[in-house]
This record gives sequence, structure tokens and C-alpha cells, in this order.
Amino acid sequence: MKRLLLVLCCMAALMPLTAQAQAVIKFDKTSHDFGKFKESAPQTYSFVFTNTGDQPLIIQQAFASCGCTVPTFSKEPVQPGEKGKITVTYNGKGKFPGHFKKPVTVRSNASNQMVRIYVEGDMVSEQ
Repeated sequence: MKRLLLVLCCMAALMPLTAQAQAVIKFDKTSHDFGKFKESAPQTYSFVFTNTGDQPLIIQQAFASCGCTVPTFSKEPVQPGEKGKITVTYNGKGKFPGHFKKPVTVRSNASNQMVRIYVEGDMVSEQ
């Protein structure tokens, strides 16, 4: 009986340790400013991130708030300690000129399941 109790206590003590094994997504930076650019020149930037956790990181979704901002990413798992990237392209052709700030929501299997990254800039009309 004592042995069984000891085994159960050990298992209970180790459960939180195994539950904590997760991927963690850490971006080098979460915002990028394109500065001033012409409407006819779409802008692209790659956000670099690192999996600082101890399990493979899988990006499940990256989506923007409008069709002028398009994120792309690899569906391949990012191993612990490895880097990955999410490339965001802003094409404001035909949109209102001026300052903008667009969020991209990134969802993954990481402990921080949802992270927002931002692109911003000043698009000038060519007229």
C-alpha cells in the first residue's frame, strides 16, 4: 500500500512537468514600419520568430484584417531552438492613401497561442 501511494505521489509530482512541455513562439520584433512609399509599390516584410519551447511549433493560421494585407508562412513544424518566418505583403493599390497600421493574427500550438504582429506605413498617391 505504501509503495502504491509513493508511486502515485511521484506520478502526480511529475504531471505538471510533462504538462509544461510546449512550443513557445518568440518574434524578433512584432511591428514593422515600411515608411513612406508609393501606391504602385507593394511592400513586403518577413517577421522572424524562434521556437523557444521544447516541443515542435506549428503555425496553424495567420490572417489579416483586410485583403490588402497578405501573410504567408510555412506549414512545416519549427523544431525547438529553430527559427521560422511569416512574410507579410501590403498592397494598398486603389485604397485610401495615408498612414495605416494593419494587424496580422498568428495562431499556433504554442503556449502563447495567439500573437499579433503589425505592419504600418505611409502610402502616398501617385496622382
